[in-house]
Amino acid sequence: MTAYDDSNVFARILRGELPAIKIYEDDSTFAFMDIMPRSDGHCLVIPKAPSRNILDIAPEDLAATMATAQRLARAAMQAFSADGVTIQNFCESAGGQVVFHTHVHVLPRYEGVALRPHTGDMADQDMLQEQADKMKAALAGA
Repeated sequence: MTAYDDSNVFARILRGELPAIKIYEDDSTFAFMDIMPRSDGHCLVIPKAPSRNILDIAPEDLAATMATAQRLARAAMQAFSADGVTIQNFCESAGGQVVFHTHVHVLPRYEGVALRPHTGDMADQDMLQEQADKMKAALAGA
């Protein structure tokens, strides 16, 4: 397996070298808004410990990441009055992974509404901040 590259975008976000709109953070995980959202409230959960993907992550880091993903999924359902939620993880290029730091997508979903296409265009930062604030409020009320 390919070694972890600590210059990846998410490692740089964790080190504070790149900005992110934070929703939640604890000792083991960090959650923030996806800058190219496929649904309103689309966010990412990453472990703080370095790992390339689910194939090499330590079991305790995976457990912490999934616990945070569950917490964010519940908050997203409430904050966006969603009918459901999609949780996604991609491993290696052939599996669709683009950023090689373990991460989980949390996407609020609605009956009959398809995900927006991944265009590569970045969303408006003010809109993402508003959505993050809704998520934080839902987390605070949980």
